[in-house]
Amino acid sequence: MNKDIDILCVGEVLVDFIGHQTGVLINNTRDYHRYLGGSPANVSMNSARLGLKSVMVATVGNDGFGDYIFKRLEGVGVVTSYIRKLEKKPTSVIFVSRTDGTPDFIPFREADYFIIENQISKELLLKTNIFHTTCFALSKQPAQLTILEKAREAFNSGCKLSIDVNYAKKLWGSQEEAIEVIKAYCKFNPLVKISEDDMLRLFEQKIPHEDIFDFFHSEGVDTVCLTLGSKGVKLSQKGGGIIQLPAIQIDVVQDATGAGDAFWSGFLFAYIKEKPIEECLKVALKLAALKLQNVGRLPDNINILSELL
Repeated sequence: MNKDIDILCVGEVLVDFIGHQTGVLINNTRDYHRYLGGSPANVSMNSARLGLKSVMVATVGNDGFGDYIFKRLEGVGVVTSYIRKLEKKPTSVIFVSRTDGTPDFIPFREADYFIIENQISKELLLKTNIFHTTCFALSKQPAQLTILEKAREAFNSGCKLSIDVNYAKKLWGSQEEAIEVIKAYCKFNPLVKISEDDMLRLFEQKIPHEDIFDFFHSEGVDTVCLTLGSKGVKLSQKGGGIIQLPAIQIDVVQDATGAGDAFWSGFLFAYIKEKPIEECLKVALKLAALKLQNVGRLPDNINILSELL
């Protein structure tokens, strides 16, 4: 994987207000601290801090939060020249509970889903190794149509695709629409990251892991990574069996927000370095463990992982 751009992250960048009180839902949270948020933005920043050439495609408002986002991304070396500023829509904001599990959240979505086709040129895709997005980003138009069309172009241009299927019912018009859009993206054989919580919300029932893997494999996906929280991770390769690894045990969980993004950042980092799949999972688990020990962003020393490869 020797193209100029290691990873192109397309989707939501926003401001997270994470609750200061631990282990309570939003209705019992008294105050919040501000952090840069959005799953693709987290992956983009983590990738840049690991030493990769990382580009972000997104849309923000022409406001103070938008300026904050540009400053944070540029501060770690993310290329921001493909982020669009809107005059008539403010930057999206999400309030998030602080928890050691899947957080409760309330989204105030404005600018983030106004991603349009001219933000992603064919020339950009030809220079890109991995095209990454999320289920969140695909949940509203015009971003949905843009991302699906550019995913097709990316696939035809030789990019490896990636998606975090971070489905949340409150972001979609219907479950049926979400499944159809996810299936459409899966036709391009992306690396798929899912969690048990994601799948419970998407299918509205608890189904066996093997059935989850079969669903994605049947839609054209070769590699499916299922995170299991404190129980670790399972990865299924079409025709190649299942790899299961335990989570790295830590003493205190400070904040689970962004742990999945940290995991996937580590996985994609090792994948770009052309490491074996099991090694990709080990790096991913190390980065997730680091995130769980910190509130907000990952600590400054995540570049030590790059020295392990």
